[in-house]
Amino acid sequence: MTDHPPVERTAAARRRWGACLGLALAVLAPGAARAAGPVLVRAPWFRYLLASIPAGGYLTLENTGAAPAVLTGAESPACGTLMLHRSETAGGTDRMVGVKQITIPGHGQFRFAPGGYHLMCMQPKMHPGQAVPVTLRFADGSRLTVRFAVRGANGAPAPGGTMPSGMGPSGMGPSGMGPSGTGPGGTGPKMRM
Repeated sequence: MTDHPPVERTAAARRRWGACLGLALAVLAPGAARAAGPVLVRAPWFRYLLASIPAGGYLTLENTGAAPAVLTGAESPACGTLMLHRSETAGGTDRMVGVKQITIPGHGQFRFAPGGYHLMCMQPKMHPGQAVPVTLRFADGSRLTVRFAVRGANGAPAPGGTMPSGMGPSGMGPSGMGPSGTGPGGTGPKMRM
């Protein structure tokens, strides 16, 4: 007669094996099943001008964790391409420069604002009053998808437009926006990304 182990021991062995497998997966793929963790997004919005002109994306990232969080990119079906950028002035000339990553310090914030860091949306497929999805990608492999309100040239919310789900007034809206001078020959406003 064959000696079979008791059922309790077999069930315990399966639980141990399952726990080991779960631990191995967690160690081998640390960012695969996690959300962006302690990063919160405040007041996300795009400034839309025309379909032939890039739209600028603005938001504040808040890291509620102790370790730095590193933003490495973004994507959206509302943009042909979406890149991390910053505006700078050198020798009296404004230009935009691509940025590879942004570090949000532990228990700190990073603000994307007109005239500074922003998301550059090439070939925008959006209109004021809409809310469009944007997925933020982090160095640990996590992703965070949020809805950005689409505003017009002046940065004001569209009449009758809706705020993205879960976003309310935060005091971080369109402060500091608007003309930063005039265009060539003083012919009109020049908007900064």
